[in-house]
Amino acid sequence: MSPVSSTPAAGASLSAARRSRELTDAVGGPAVDVLVVGLGATGAGAALDAAARGLSVVAVDAHDLAFGTSRWSSKLIHGGLRYLASAQLDVAHESAVERGVLMERTAPHLVRAQPFVLPLTPMVSRGQAALAWAGFRAGDTLRLAARTARATLPAPRRLSAVETRHLAPALRSDRLRGGLLSWDGRLTDDARLVTALARTAAARGARILTRVRALELTSSGARIRDELTGEEGVIRARAVVNASGVWAGGLVDGIRVRPSRGTHLVLRSDRLGPLPAGLHVPVPGETNRFVLVLPQGDGRVYVGLTDEPVDGNIPDVPEVPETDVGFLLDVLGSVLDVPVQREDVVGAFAGLRPLLDTTSADRPGSGARTADVSRRHAVLTSPEGVITVVGGKLTTYRRMAEDAVDAAVAARRLGAGPSPTAALPLVGAAAPHALAALRAPRRLVQRYGTEAPAVQALADRDPRLGERVLPDHPVTGAELLWALRHEGALDETDLLDRRTRIGLVPEDRAAALAGVRGLVGEVTAARRD
Repeated sequence: MSPVSSTPAAGASLSAARRSRELTDAVGGPAVDVLVVGLGATGAGAALDAAARGLSVVAVDAHDLAFGTSRWSSKLIHGGLRYLASAQLDVAHESAVERGVLMERTAPHLVRAQPFVLPLTPMVSRGQAALAWAGFRAGDTLRLAARTARATLPAPRRLSAVETRHLAPALRSDRLRGGLLSWDGRLTDDARLVTALARTAAARGARILTRVRALELTSSGARIRDELTGEEGVIRARAVVNASGVWAGGLVDGIRVRPSRGTHLVLRSDRLGPLPAGLHVPVPGETNRFVLVLPQGDGRVYVGLTDEPVDGNIPDVPEVPETDVGFLLDVLGSVLDVPVQREDVVGAFAGLRPLLDTTSADRPGSGARTADVSRRHAVLTSPEGVITVVGGKLTTYRRMAEDAVDAAVAARRLGAGPSPTAALPLVGAAAPHALAALRAPRRLVQRYGTEAPAVQALADRDPRLGERVLPDHPVTGAELLWALRHEGALDETDLLDRRTRIGLVPEDRAAALAGVRGLVGEVTAARRD
């Protein structure tokens, strides 16, 4: 585990200056071992995996780190319980193993145990309750099989009605029989995980280049365009990994992805009152599907999620249809004392899962609902030799990345050994006792790990940076400056929408925009001087 430190890990700082320098070196330069296209969790994970094996790496994204699906998740690291119900035992076990890797070895500062309560309301029959309880017990068996410690994930247990209401006071008390308590992994922020992956890869020598669009892929590299200047060029590589998720088919022929839309609502925390635990709210008519209520600790609560197929063109930022909003509000209202109204929804976001379409080529998209489509991932090699990794889910990003780099090493006969990433701590990681000993606010430790004291030091040196960006949101100016200096943020959209999640609430985004834009301008001007 990384030692406690108050300074950035050597070589891990991403900035506009580093991007410019490394882009100049990469375009038209000598061939690198691996070019990765896409900097979501899987792409950033592949860049880290390849760099950790000693390979030379360039990784590009047309937008920013975690611009696509990887910032729109439920912020959960699932143990694979739902896959047991559909007899996908291999996917369930893989998920449980990867959850343990994140919680105990690679990112304990970003992933911690999250309690969930399933309220036993009149809508949950005794048979359904028994089935859910059996599922939670099976999930605990998965934890044991994955060798995740009991101290990391406590055991599930039954709750009385009084205990259930204590953990979720907003629940309707009428005929409440009690509840079922279970635990899973929760990310502080999915986009922060991607940032940590990219910075850890950079510390290992990978060139992480955002705002660089891949226009054409071949087995020997890519034609690219710098989205900041419009200039085009070529990056040469011995192996090319396409990790562009739902957009993978636009770069490589023959890749068929079946996108599924997962929508979340954003509520103010005071609308639901204290929530020491999240909620599993059963979807009426479904035996293994729930709406999740996810307290965030920043004055917000997320409610999600849907699982709806998406046809047609794939947008950069998916829109949230009112049908999804209505569905989530209806399910949530079935258990609340006072239902949430449409005007209580202060924001919403949707992500597109890159599910592999395994239906017949003459009937694409036919067959099972996307809720029933397997979350297994696949590594595919095109006739031209481009390696594409698709499918899977956020929890298993590391295994997906490992499999993709394994394929690249084998296909191109690269000199590299097996992946070391299952035991490689990300930037900021440390053992729990070391994190607890850090002299920094707990909230910063849960976002920056061992780098939290360095972030706090910025605020200590300049009191203005210690002030909140918004009165009702905990993010400070110091965090924004840190993101510009060390986390590769280039402009106010990177800061508001990915390094922080202020932008998930349009009202908050508008209120913060001028101040954030001013800070970006100051940093840019100082860089020129």
